[in-house]
Amino acid sequence: MVKLGVNLPQYQHFDPGADVVDAARACEEIGYDSLWVFERVLVPEDQSGPHGLYDVPDLPWPDRYRGVTDALVTLSMAAAVTERIALGTGILVVPLHLPMRLARQLATLDAASGGRVLAGLGTGWSIDEFAATGAVPLTERGRAMDEFLDIADAVWGPNPVSFTTSRFRADAVDIGPKPARRISVLLGGAGDRALRRVARRADGWLASAATPELVARRLPFLRRLAEEAGRDPATVSCTVQIGTMDLTRSTATPRPPYAGDVRQLAEDVAALAEAGADHVYVTLPAATANVKELIDRAAELHDRVRAIA
Repeated sequence: MVKLGVNLPQYQHFDPGADVVDAARACEEIGYDSLWVFERVLVPEDQSGPHGLYDVPDLPWPDRYRGVTDALVTLSMAAAVTERIALGTGILVVPLHLPMRLARQLATLDAASGGRVLAGLGTGWSIDEFAATGAVPLTERGRAMDEFLDIADAVWGPNPVSFTTSRFRADAVDIGPKPARRISVLLGGAGDRALRRVARRADGWLASAATPELVARRLPFLRRLAEEAGRDPATVSCTVQIGTMDLTRSTATPRPPYAGDVRQLAEDVAALAEAGADHVYVTLPAATANVKELIDRAAELHDRVRAIA
């Protein structure tokens, strides 16, 4: 049975305190497997050329990306009022953070929540976010990811901790708290280079907005890469994020990916499970006006998915 998750309400039309708490508690009670947050630190006013969304020239950013709450603060609030549900980051932009500090934050959250963190990580794309907050230049984002994974392996392991990279060094130091258990690392991206990193270094692939057709095509390739890297390919998971901004029923033929109402999204979840996805989560807060609507639609989606997948 495919695992099912939903995003927490991070947009500015939600209350960043009460609505997060209410949504987290409700989704755990409904029976969801996971809660998710994403990272967006700014919105540029100039969205022309290379400032476009997802690095697509001139593509406008959605207004709902303005005022997005901090991912780890939001997830920590959810952790404090839940007991069972997994806590996912989908995604944290690793090069915007200092690596040891981020590794320690994730370890603390995992320890506090009893081992519920799923660390979904990516390298980012916004030249504006890198200019404002990046710990490294945009051109070094891949190297920064590998550096973080090296440092996190050390920080999450036993004391004394030692590591040396081109930028940082620790010589036999005590770093804590330690995670409650080994934190699952999920890496984003769908290109060959990204999937090779997943195969070598991650517990799973986090595929943002990937269609069932893409998952069915790329997942066998990923698992072949994992086998070539000396890993059991069956241990490499696949998590897919369904992005939706509107829950109006789609009558288009063919229907665009992930366009439609809750019934149609449930069918999409089932199709992803058939394609090989182990875990699917849906960005319902982007398509709902308030926390009551979010909870109602989350309950409906859960019921419909569990009836078919």
